[in-house]
Amino acid sequence: MHHNHNARKTVLSIFLLFIAISLTYSCKRARKHKKEPVHTDFSYDNFAEELKLRVPALDSLDKTNYRSVPHNVRYAYEHNDYDPIWLSHGYKADTTAVRIMQELEEIKWDGLNPERYNLAQLKKLKEKLGKKETTLAEAIAFDTALTYSYLMAASDLLFGKITPKKVDSLWYHANDSSWNAAAALTSIQEKFAPLDAYRSAVPTYSLLRAEYKHYMGLAGDTSLTNAITTLRDSAIPASEKEGYITTIINKTAPWITTSPDDSVSEWAQLITTYQDYMGIKPTAKLDSTTLACLTTLPDSVLPKITANLERLRWMQRDFGDLYVLVDIPLMQLFLRQGGKNAMHMRVVVGKKERQTPSLYARMANVVINPPWGVPPTILKKEVLPGIQKNGKAYLAKKGLKIYDNKGKQVSVSTITAKNYKRYNYKQAPGDDNALGYVKFNLPNPWDIYLHDTPHRGDFVKRERALSSGCIRVQYPQEMALFILSQLEKKKFDQEKLDSIIKTHKTQWNVLANKIPVHITYLTAFEDTTGQHIHFIKDVYHRDDKLISMLGKEAAAGK
Repeated sequence: MHHNHNARKTVLSIFLLFIAISLTYSCKRARKHKKEPVHTDFSYDNFAEELKLRVPALDSLDKTNYRSVPHNVRYAYEHNDYDPIWLSHGYKADTTAVRIMQELEEIKWDGLNPERYNLAQLKKLKEKLGKKETTLAEAIAFDTALTYSYLMAASDLLFGKITPKKVDSLWYHANDSSWNAAAALTSIQEKFAPLDAYRSAVPTYSLLRAEYKHYMGLAGDTSLTNAITTLRDSAIPASEKEGYITTIINKTAPWITTSPDDSVSEWAQLITTYQDYMGIKPTAKLDSTTLACLTTLPDSVLPKITANLERLRWMQRDFGDLYVLVDIPLMQLFLRQGGKNAMHMRVVVGKKERQTPSLYARMANVVINPPWGVPPTILKKEVLPGIQKNGKAYLAKKGLKIYDNKGKQVSVSTITAKNYKRYNYKQAPGDDNALGYVKFNLPNPWDIYLHDTPHRGDFVKRERALSSGCIRVQYPQEMALFILSQLEKKKFDQEKLDSIIKTHKTQWNVLANKIPVHITYLTAFEDTTGQHIHFIKDVYHRDDKLISMLGKEAAAGK
């Protein structure tokens, strides 16, 4: 799906050079049989004849590189009868070519370098078109180069430019978006296919893109940079600081407003809202962390925005009408329907030593009174030491029972450090069950699911990376009722749920409509209004590696 950029750029250079040299030789050879130079009037036949020689047909048996750019260049021309894709009569760049080149210019707002798509070279090639002396070689060079750039940009926007596993070993969120860019090129004159067709349709993406553009503008705002550099000066009188801080906040986050309030000053409102925007603990005080953010130059924020744009490109382009989204750093869950939040709640995610992975799965069933089977990690790190130390007393305290593979209960005295993995350790449904009263199953290889918890006090905490990897939800019963009654259209209310819980018997409710669940890692995400981006603490410290790799590529013009 992803390819090393150096290799791709080398392939493009060799590809274009080969075409240019071949065509030069071909034209020279042709001129031996003509008294006049090659005529510059547009000829589909001439174009197709020469291009067919230079762009070999596809190997129909080779299915391994169907997303590689060179493969797709060949596909596009072969299925376009080797006619030009971007040229009109007289070897001129047509309106579609002009529009796509403008879009390649604007791809910078996606945190992508336009020169990755050879924009400067394309402009030079375009300058040679539509003139009396324009050659067939120049026409083909432009047409093939723009085709290559279009396909490369489409691939980057749809799938991302970096392979996720290179920077995040816990990213399992597969991108199953449909790849049709090469096919779209064969009819782009009749049905224009903009690069925007490959951008993520998830609302967060367009907000991040707008935020990137906003910060690029701030980077060129001299009054802002002057305020920042002045505020950095420790010699500045305290009485003057407030004015500079107000200027910085008003320019950085102009949507922040304050209003007269007898209990909270407008200054405290301003600082608190800014702190929340920057992912800092809201204290309403000008602490060292807040001051560090205020004195950070705007262009240093761009890499964080770029990293999160890239993460969204790693995911499906369109999440559909109904889905659950869990953002791990934000530690919140959104159940969205028709573009709106039908439910929104806090969650508890995996602690740093047992991190919740990013993944995509479908909610298959809702379990009321779920039993809990001890997972391998907890078994090794907690249950076995507990058994070795306190035996029966430990099991009784945790409500655990041990079973063999045939479902027969066994005595704790049989468990040793050598044989403990042979047995299953289960906790029966009840008030103290680790999963609480409700569990939302999303079958996946990592055994991650959403569930209730007896530890309700955790949801008021700001830092909620406290679980063993699974996700504890703040309003499990409300979510179960919404899913079963509103989405599944079953007769299911709180009274019925309470009566089932009282039985302490497990009830499985299989969903007719499996709900897509996206568990992701975004450190820049929309606020509760859905109108603005705010930044979030990088709880698992995953940003640095991704930002570093993106930075290295950008510095190299990739």
